[in-house]
Amino acid sequence: MPFSLIDLTTQWFREPGVVKSYLLFLSGQKTASKPSEYCGKLLGYKPHGFSASVITKGLLGLLVFGVVWAVTGPACLPGQNLFGLVILFLSAVCGGKLISVFRLPRTPPVPALLGMLLAGVVLRNVPYVTDAVYIDQNWSAALRNVSLAVILTRAGLGLNAAALRRLKAVCVRVAVGPCLTEACTVAVVAHFLLELPWIWSFMLGFVLAAVSPAVVVPSMLLLQSEGFGVQKGVPTLLMAAGSFDDILAITGFTTCLGIAFGTGSTWMNVGKGVLEVLAGVLAGGVMGLLLHFLPSEDQSDVVLRRCCLLLGLSVFSVFGSLAAGLGGAGGLCTLVLAFIAGLSWAEQKAPVAAVVGRFWDIFQPLLFGLIGAEINISSLSAYTVGLGVSTLCVGLLVRVLVTFCMVLFAGFNVKEKIFISLAWMPKATVQAAIGSTALDMSRSAGDEQLQIYGLDVLTVAVLAILITAPIGALAIGLSGPKLLQQDTHTLAGHTHTHTHTHTHISYEHTPHVCCFMIRV
Repeated sequence: MPFSLIDLTTQWFREPGVVKSYLLFLSGQKTASKPSEYCGKLLGYKPHGFSASVITKGLLGLLVFGVVWAVTGPACLPGQNLFGLVILFLSAVCGGKLISVFRLPRTPPVPALLGMLLAGVVLRNVPYVTDAVYIDQNWSAALRNVSLAVILTRAGLGLNAAALRRLKAVCVRVAVGPCLTEACTVAVVAHFLLELPWIWSFMLGFVLAAVSPAVVVPSMLLLQSEGFGVQKGVPTLLMAAGSFDDILAITGFTTCLGIAFGTGSTWMNVGKGVLEVLAGVLAGGVMGLLLHFLPSEDQSDVVLRRCCLLLGLSVFSVFGSLAAGLGGAGGLCTLVLAFIAGLSWAEQKAPVAAVVGRFWDIFQPLLFGLIGAEINISSLSAYTVGLGVSTLCVGLLVRVLVTFCMVLFAGFNVKEKIFISLAWMPKATVQAAIGSTALDMSRSAGDEQLQIYGLDVLTVAVLAILITAPIGALAIGLSGPKLLQQDTHTLAGHTHTHTHTHTHISYEHTPHVCCFMIRV
């Protein structure tokens, strides 16, 4: 389209070179392009948005591999341990991103941890890839223990003493009742179906009894931001009760773990399990008080020093308890340590929690990727998987029914009771954190029979994540607007009236989770 005289005059003052080329083109002459002009245009182009994000992340991935290869040399070649760890980490990160992209419209995003888990399973079970991606079992166990220390540190910092004091009876019932009943139900079913010893059956029961804050908390915050269930306090109830549900499950698991790997009489093993719980609480309290005094607030980089001491003591607690023969004490010690430290720091714990959250962003792909890499599909029989799924389903059914009973006299209507029961199903992070602990200790003990039991526990835990995490997220997102009342509140300058309308929630932007719950 030809330019007018006014357009050419205006453009001349802005880009005289372009106008000159245009006039030469009209006169039939060839434009004399200079290489410098093309270089200038090339340098002037800067990628942005999605393309820039993809290029940056791809470059970072290549840089991670390149740095490790430059430092270690042949140890980072295919078939070596470091190569396997780097590829697993990058694959888990990509898997988490991909699983979050593919979702149904108007539904909550599928937890990224599911993609990380599947990435590990794929790397372990694809021919030729499995041979190239080798991971030493000692390295795998050590990295999972470090991840456990980080996640429990984050959990302890997320607890709020004021919320503990404000807990009502219904919150205690929702936290304790379903957890204990599901643990006992799974223990009985697993003993007869999977033929596990009683102590291992209860260990599996407590592994499966924990609800997943990684699924529940973001979904509750989304519903709460739209006003669903706010008047009755449904989101607050579930977020508060989830913390104590997880603590109870972890405590029960560590007790059973101490009994299972103890020597001597049954009563001696029971006493050892109780001793591990007491030792973990006592040691965590002492180290937490230590962090109340050190480092002092007048020191430079106090946040960095607090983070180093907190994470260092947490990792030391987990590995130190294993070295001392009190493997069940490490997890509780870390949890109590972080809680006491955060309590003493009060408002100043937020920067520390943010740094610990960044560490979790690094260790989360490692944890779930390594958990998935432990599952060898060729060694699993359909019979074992079927029994594991049956055990899981029976436990979930009992959990849903008991949860409904626990809120019968709490002032909720029938729809709200159904929603609370459905929202109390998802399992993910705690199962990944503690599901492999028994297998690692069995390998350290060198007992092949115990390794079989440990692999059964891990297999059922992985099945629980694969089945309940996506189903739970979808159940919360789809049933919330239909079963909960939308209350009067102000959101972005607009007032929403109390209504029963089935409003769709936008899940495009998940809010940052900042609450007193366990953020994992």
